[in-house]
Amino acid sequence: MGELGTMRASRRLRAAWSWLLAMLTAAPALPPTRADLVDVAAATAVARRGGLRLLESRRLVLVTDRPPRDGDGVEDLPRIFDEAVAAWCDHYSVKPDALADWRCLGCLVVDRERFRAAGLLPPEIPAFVNGFCDRNRFWLMDQPNPAYRRHLLLHEGAHAFTLTVRGLATPVWYNEGIAEYLATHRLDDAGRFVPTPIPARADDVEQLGRIERIRELRAAGGVPALADVLAVQPAVHHDIAAYASSWAAVALFRGHPAYAASFAELERGRLGSDFNERVAAMPGFDAARAARDFDALTDDLDYGYDFGRSAIDWSPGRPLDGPVRVAVRAGRGWHNTGIRLRAASRCRLRAEGRCTLGRIADTTIETEADGVSLDWYRGRPIGRLLAAQWVEAPPQGGRPRFVVLGEGAAAAITAAVDGPLFLRVNEPPADLADDAGEFTVDISPDR
Repeated sequence: MGELGTMRASRRLRAAWSWLLAMLTAAPALPPTRADLVDVAAATAVARRGGLRLLESRRLVLVTDRPPRDGDGVEDLPRIFDEAVAAWCDHYSVKPDALADWRCLGCLVVDRERFRAAGLLPPEIPAFVNGFCDRNRFWLMDQPNPAYRRHLLLHEGAHAFTLTVRGLATPVWYNEGIAEYLATHRLDDAGRFVPTPIPARADDVEQLGRIERIRELRAAGGVPALADVLAVQPAVHHDIAAYASSWAAVALFRGHPAYAASFAELERGRLGSDFNERVAAMPGFDAARAARDFDALTDDLDYGYDFGRSAIDWSPGRPLDGPVRVAVRAGRGWHNTGIRLRAASRCRLRAEGRCTLGRIADTTIETEADGVSLDWYRGRPIGRLLAAQWVEAPPQGGRPRFVVLGEGAAAAITAAVDGPLFLRVNEPPADLADDAGEFTVDISPDR
């Protein structure tokens, strides 16, 4: 895309953001008063009279018709819920003592009719598929997978916390995205709750499928733009794609170094329906930059994604008028070379040096720029040098993304667009932290 096209795209993004704010800005709602909250003690008495099983902790009374089964993890849920509440307090800088006697009623449901007959599933509650939250009470359908059951409990519990402790009345993307963000976790060796907003391993979040769904959408050209995520409406938010995209938007604002501090401060304030307007008013916020950062996140998203190592410098760079030498460090995402190529121009790359890619047992994995076939990532050997440009309108369609133009120790590339040249060492995001070393890359015009 030329400079004129880039300017037009930027204007369209700003216009879309302005329209979005106009549509979603309204007076914020007040948090529920004590009179609005469900009387958990009274509901507990109702559950006992109905012959339902009760599991209790300081912050949760869990009611279920699921019979006891060894090793299913259900008896641990109230304790894990309490540990999660402590983490949520930390997220919002809420003092736990300020919650006093705050408590939730959770219903783990096998047979809805038993809860209806007991008076614990009122007719005004909609016919939910997996779960539903009403103030400080919530329901979730039982699941065969303990990890996914636990996640659903925490997702609905996070709704209860944000609604009643923080007075949440935000647009739906944040409402659902923060519940996913706060609920995503693993258990340590002692079985304790550990928040992992972006999971390090798929085994930690069995059956969740958020990262996989975004990758599927990317492959099919259907992943949404950030403006689409921020404009999603409640009626269309029950698809896993919408949950995944909302979670990714919260993760971007909470984790990316360009937004993290300002967004955390914003979350400690009013969480009303003017939330999108307040996001746009964050110091230094640029809608076009945020849209591109979101596309870059969904383009590269994987388990163990590290915002600090993957944040991208989008500066335009200078024309390639003669030979240039740059260093490309292992353990990071895309490097901006500082070189701006003209569309259809050609250049040559030659790389030297060695990098290490962590260890297997007692052996350090070393690589040169052609990579090592010991392992592969996204169809290429790990450690291979990749050269790419960011393309706003990829020839194959879909969202803007990095298009790899060349790879290995020696490559001749043809620029796809007017724009910077980016380089990186091919590695999964979860493995970047233990990488070391760098390649020295000579870049020269091919005349």
